[in-house]
Amino acid sequence: MQNNIWDDKNLIKILENDGVVVMPTDTIYGLVGKALQKEVVERIYEIKKRTPEKPFIILIGDLEEIKKLEIELIPEQKKNLEKFWPGPVSIILNCSSEDFSFLHRGTKVLALRLPLESSLRDLLIKTGPLIATSANTEALPPCKNIEEAKEYFGNSVDLYVDGGLIKEKHSKLIKLNKDGSIVVLRE
Repeated sequence: MQNNIWDDKNLIKILENDGVVVMPTDTIYGLVGKALQKEVVERIYEIKKRTPEKPFIILIGDLEEIKKLEIELIPEQKKNLEKFWPGPVSIILNCSSEDFSFLHRGTKVLALRLPLESSLRDLLIKTGPLIATSANTEALPPCKNIEEAKEYFGNSVDLYVDGGLIKEKHSKLIKLNKDGSIVVLRE
C-alpha cells in the first residue's frame, strides 16, 4: 500500500463535506466518515446494514481528540494508552456523555484507535475523528480489495480509495477500565 494514499485533496474534501468513503485504514479496508456528525454515522449504519446497538470504532489523529469526545482519563489509563498507541489496537474507554449517544449507542463506551501510520494520522488531524468500520455488510467477510467493496456498496458511498490487496487483519481490541486494569477482548 502506498504510504501517501491518505494525502489526497479529493479524499479530504469528501470527508470534510460529510461524505462516506471506503479506504484502507491502518488495519483493513474501512467504511469511514466523520464521527462527530450524527447524520454521517447514521448513514454508515444504513450502508453497512449494521445492528444499531453496536458502536463503531473511531480513528483519532492524536490524544487531544479524546477530549472532543468528553472522555476523561485517569493517570493509569493514560499511561496504558501510551503502551498501545500509536498502533493497531482499538481501546474501549468510558464515555457517559449523552451528547455522544449516537456514537456509543447506549453502551456508554467508545472504542478508539490512534493509527501508527503518520500519514493517516495527518488525515485524521485534518478531518477530525472518523468512524472506521470494516468494509462489508454485517455478517459478511471484510473486503480485501476495492472490487469486493464495490460489490458490497455499489453507488452508496461517495469515494473508493484503492490501496491494493489488503489481507484481513482486524485491530486488537482492549478495554481500559477506570481502575487501570486492562481486559483483552479480541487478539
